[in-house]
Amino acid sequence: MAKSQQTFGKREKEKKRLKKREEKQKKKEARKAEAKESGGGIPFAYVDQYGNLTDTPPDPSEKIKVEAEDIVLGIPQKEDTEEEFDPIRKGKVAFFDHSKGFGFIVDSETQEKYFCHVSGLNDEINENDNVTFELEKGQRGMNAVRVSLQEK
Repeated sequence: MAKSQQTFGKREKEKKRLKKREEKQKKKEARKAEAKESGGGIPFAYVDQYGNLTDTPPDPSEKIKVEAEDIVLGIPQKEDTEEEFDPIRKGKVAFFDHSKGFGFIVDSETQEKYFCHVSGLNDEINENDNVTFELEKGQRGMNAVRVSLQEK
């Protein structure tokens, strides 16, 4: 006679699976019964004019009427309220190393130091010279470029 293909482990797994299915069905029925007893349904939630959730409906008198023509899509245009500012700045050479080809210029208005490279020079400069320059974004911040000696 042939031996059954079902081992003890297979039978136990099948029993566990059936038991789990029965428990799930019982829980489902219990939830349905509870929903019928409590009246069921989800309570309403409203959003007030500030975007907060409340359980009271909003007051219709506080409703704001918006016309479709008044809605502007896109980025608002930037207004030209800025005054025209001079890109040429004045400053003093705080440090300059001719052998390495760089130095620093201190802005006379803001007292900030700006890096200056020999490639951005129009005239040859030395320390304590008054200069005019323009600012340009560099790898590590703002750099002084188009540096010229200031006429006295």
